[in-house]
Amino acid sequence: MTPLPVGATIGVLGGGQLGRMLALAGARLGFDVHIFCPEEDAPASRVAARTVIGDYDDLDAVRRFAWRCDVVTYEFENVPINTAMAAAEKRTVRPEPQALEVAQDRVIEKRFARSCGADTVVFEPVEDAADVARAAMAVGMPALLKTRRMGYDGKGQAWIRSPSQIAEAAAAIGDQQAILERSAPFVRELSLICARGADGAFAAYDLVENRHEDGVLRETTAPATVSEEATKSAHE
Repeated sequence: MTPLPVGATIGVLGGGQLGRMLALAGARLGFDVHIFCPEEDAPASRVAARTVIGDYDDLDAVRRFAWRCDVVTYEFENVPINTAMAAAEKRTVRPEPQALEVAQDRVIEKRFARSCGADTVVFEPVEDAADVARAAMAVGMPALLKTRRMGYDGKGQAWIRSPSQIAEAAAAIGDQQAILERSAPFVRELSLICARGADGAFAAYDLVENRHEDGVLRETTAPATVSEEATKSAHE
């Protein structure tokens, strides 16, 4: 895949605030950004060159949208995998749909991270509410129960600090598949946004520090106050 020429069209599945920022950045680089989303007057639609209103499960509409673009991406992690795969039938989709599939399921995501050699907390898959007690005994407490899919900003999560809280936590997230994660010795959260080009080139923004309250990101400091060793480790 060669670099996109100026004037190329980037298709974006999703019309939220991240799509809006992507469309603005794309315009400054000389690209037209086309949005596909089910909402009228979505945030990204107000700044994009074109918007197609359609349901994500209308795969024929997705294929037609992709065909009119040069490449396709998505602006949030809960675009249905079938939608991304339908777009990939017509145009290159980056990140590839397989990446989307991994990111949508916290158990698959944790297993993938481990397969890449990354450390994770101890965790157990949970099939339903009745399975939470077994997982709690295996993981230990305190532990955090999370839905396998969806959930953000502290939603779809419940702490289990003692056996007496198991039933309450299971009810809090509903009777659904979940993941139970052992509590981590948390100090602070650092994150790095990076990208790789089709030619293999790598680039990264500054390492930043994130501060949360009640599971919601409240403040990001850029760059983070860290050692050169920490920055180097993050890039590696």
